[in-house]
Amino acid sequence: MTPRARVVPLTAVAAVVVVVALAGPVFAPYPAITPVGAPYAGPGPQAWLGTDHLGRDVLSRILDGGPGMLATTALGTAVAVGLGVTAGVVAAFAGAHRRILEGLVLRPLDAVVALPPILVLVLALTALPDRRGVVIAVAAAGVPLTARVTYAAASLVIGRPHIELAIARGERWGWVLRQEVLPLIAGTVAADAGLRFVVSLYMVTAAGFLGLGDAGTDWGTLIAQALPGAALQPVALLAPLALIAALTVPLNLASDALVAR
Repeated sequence: MTPRARVVPLTAVAAVVVVVALAGPVFAPYPAITPVGAPYAGPGPQAWLGTDHLGRDVLSRILDGGPGMLATTALGTAVAVGLGVTAGVVAAFAGAHRRILEGLVLRPLDAVVALPPILVLVLALTALPDRRGVVIAVAAAGVPLTARVTYAAASLVIGRPHIELAIARGERWGWVLRQEVLPLIAGTVAADAGLRFVVSLYMVTAAGFLGLGDAGTDWGTLIAQALPGAALQPVALLAPLALIAALTVPLNLASDALVAR
């Protein structure tokens, strides 16, 4: 199967996981905080995925945590991609001031890349110990990388004849960027956005796993809670891990396929 042919089915797999996660609370059989059986009970008719260390239904907690986790990931990714693409395109199309603007816009962002993502999480959640802090951390970690990718892609199309012709006609820069430049780099931006989403999801999961902020029933929190009793109830640990893998692996492969087009 060619890289292009893999994009649609892989994206469909990830889309199914997203839909299930977003609609999860509607179909959860029990409230996420209500004990329904003995602690670390295995899968059965009463609890299809068993219970956790407090006897709460694992399936209900997974379904309950999906919307908040994905919303945080999506918002952080959207901010990172939006700001990163803007910074990269502006720096690439600054004309005679291109090198100056690159130094003013991109060089400071490069300093953020040197910081470990976990440290960015800790710093952001120290200031805002809730989901806002996670969004800020995810965006701060993603903006510099997206800006660099966009800058490199946009720099390759600067000298193309149709773009120079549009500029010579006196078209507004906004029109040139929207109509002539962005379509040429859309594949690169889309591939990077997929990667940013995956990295953002890992950061949100890490925040929950480490107990940073108000993670609630995020899948990272469920993994951390299930880890001590994994020998007694492995399904409580494997189920959220499998969902994260089912979401991130197809997106990673789809991003690679977009780059290979």
